[in-house]
Amino acid sequence: MKATGKVVLITGAARRVGAAIARQLAAEGCQLALHYKRSAAEAEALVQGLRMQYGTEAFLIAGDLSETETPARLIDATIEYFGHLDGLVNNASLYSPAPFGEITSDDWATMEAVHLRAPLFLTQAAAPHLRKSGGAVVNIGDIHAEIPLRGYLPYSVTKAGLLALTRALAKELGPEIRVNSVSPGVVLWAEDKDPPDGDQQGLIERNALKRVGNPQDIAGAVRYLLFDAPYVTGHNLVVDGGRMLY
Repeated sequence: MKATGKVVLITGAARRVGAAIARQLAAEGCQLALHYKRSAAEAEALVQGLRMQYGTEAFLIAGDLSETETPARLIDATIEYFGHLDGLVNNASLYSPAPFGEITSDDWATMEAVHLRAPLFLTQAAAPHLRKSGGAVVNIGDIHAEIPLRGYLPYSVTKAGLLALTRALAKELGPEIRVNSVSPGVVLWAEDKDPPDGDQQGLIERNALKRVGNPQDIAGAVRYLLFDAPYVTGHNLVVDGGRMLY
């Protein structure tokens, strides 16, 4: 298997889509460095499950990606533990409203730090190691990078910036390193929030496949871009069930 023994660092890996990506890559034989911020108990449970089910070599790294020293520290810790790096998945994300007219500089700075600054500096720190391994980077975007979500301007715009960063990094790092992104549609409903752009059933109806996806759909796309797409770089793979057709 192409992925067996490959070392991948995943940010925001403790829960939801990040955990699904970790399970997918563990099933493929990867060794994993899993970053989390606050979800320590869930992160530990995930690692224990991966070890029991797949025999995965995995370790946890806590850190706040809005702190400027965290990206380099995550890469250094991964290299110290495994000795090499084959893939980076910039999955960590924040999702919160900021109505226009009430947006603060903190709203913007927080979103920019996690969605743009951290992926940039994680990739920069990882690049020497990924060049050696012929590795790849996958950024997790959002369809709202291209269809902005009303009331979520900092979120939508910084996710759009992440798509631009993906393309810019693909130019900067080719030919040795490929850089791509995945933009999910609805694969999990936001916790404790109603959809801001309609009710759940209405969103499903505005979707060509008339159903919600699941985190495994995103995990499969990440696996493809990391290991099965040697002639794909600078690409944004939309996984939305046809939502962007409407």
